[in-house]
Amino acid sequence: MRDHALRLQSLSKSFGRPAVDHLDLAVRRGEFYALLGPNGAGKTTTLRMATGLLAPDSGSVEVLGVDMLKDPSAAKRHLAYLPDEPMVYAKLKPTEYLEFVAGLWGIGAAEAAPRARHLLDWLDLTKHAHELTEGFSRGMKQKLALAGALIHSPQLLILDEPLTGLDAAAARQVKDLLQQHVADGGTVVLTTHILEVAERLAERIGVIRAGRLIAEGTLDELRALAGLGAAGTLEDVFLQLTGEPA
Repeated sequence: MRDHALRLQSLSKSFGRPAVDHLDLAVRRGEFYALLGPNGAGKTTTLRMATGLLAPDSGSVEVLGVDMLKDPSAAKRHLAYLPDEPMVYAKLKPTEYLEFVAGLWGIGAAEAAPRARHLLDWLDLTKHAHELTEGFSRGMKQKLALAGALIHSPQLLILDEPLTGLDAAAARQVKDLLQQHVADGGTVVLTTHILEVAERLAERIGVIRAGRLIAEGTLDELRALAGLGAAGTLEDVFLQLTGEPA
């Protein structure tokens, strides 16, 4: 059995009411894992705690065996987080932005430059490499933010709704990059409301509701849990397991 890239144990967080409620979750190394749930289920709060951006009320987070609460700097070096709203600096060009992010990770310019060129080529941003990002569309900003997340070659990539607002071409580029990251031995954890994406890409799927993991497994295993046959889509499974109205 593969060891774990991410392990959450009894993780809890409340904002007046429980947002994440004693959540246990383990993602294996080299796995493409999708965390699904209705609005307000606790997905984003979970990811923010998993990446060290939000302190849990209780519980633990381990990233490739490193305790996030005891040694956050070491844990964060193994991961990258892409929030649902792309965050780039408007007055920087893509090459400058990637050089800046690489510098934050202690990567020298000689090493960062070829990485940046590769990522910009992969995401079809090379032709915009010398333009200020303030004029970029949301999709272009999302792709640049993803390049920034990958510049230090993280083993674990955590993404919150990475395809929101992307056109079909940009979404395909991002999906291809994520699949390649896993093919190269990396791990991807993402949330998405586009269930077809999770159905096609994810090796395992977790379903969260009211801050608790209510189901987990391959699509076939989730179909069995939901009492559906092989023809059942992930949408059918999701609606059955969460009790959401169609």
